[in-house]
Amino acid sequence: MLAAPEIAVGAVIVLGVVVVAVAIKEALDAYALRHGSPEEAGAARGARVATRKGETKRKPELEPVPAGQDWQPPMPPGPVGRTRRASCEPVPVPHLGGDDRHNECADRFPPNRYPGMDVLVGGVRFDALQVGVRVLWEIKTHRFDTYNDFIQEQEMEKELNQIDNERSAAAACGYGFVVGVSTDAHKEALEARDPTLDVVVTGCTR
Repeated sequence: MLAAPEIAVGAVIVLGVVVVAVAIKEALDAYALRHGSPEEAGAARGARVATRKGETKRKPELEPVPAGQDWQPPMPPGPVGRTRRASCEPVPVPHLGGDDRHNECADRFPPNRYPGMDVLVGGVRFDALQVGVRVLWEIKTHRFDTYNDFIQEQEMEKELNQIDNERSAAAACGYGFVVGVSTDAHKEALEARDPTLDVVVTGCTR
């Protein structure tokens, strides 16, 4: 005996509702397995928010001071140009004692702008500053030609070291430089070792 059409339709509707309900439950169960329950998810979100708030309220730690940061740089040197100009100003100082003939020659021959005085320029001592010009002098009055070869060689080494130092100081301060010697032999010996020297025979005797 066939059922009435109304009964058949009702059965289909009920069956469909059951199928849909089962599908929804399975979907919820699967979501819960992947993400946890809604309550757990809410609790996790609350924990993250609380953690961020705690980090915001936490005071930042002071960074350690790098080693050597308290070191202070040295003071810059004074103006070099001004110091150099001051040291290049000629400063008269008394002649060194013990060689009157030498000192007389230094005063008379260039002639010396400051009689009775040596002059300091650039921290170096010179025998004379010539009158009227910017020329510094080194005076040699010993009788070089009377020395034997060994002594002459020793004397040359000593004199050239001194002369090189004096000439460099004079040039650095814008002065000319002349070496005065008593004999032609002495002049020739110096020029043979350094042809760039300006050597003058003074004729001064000891």
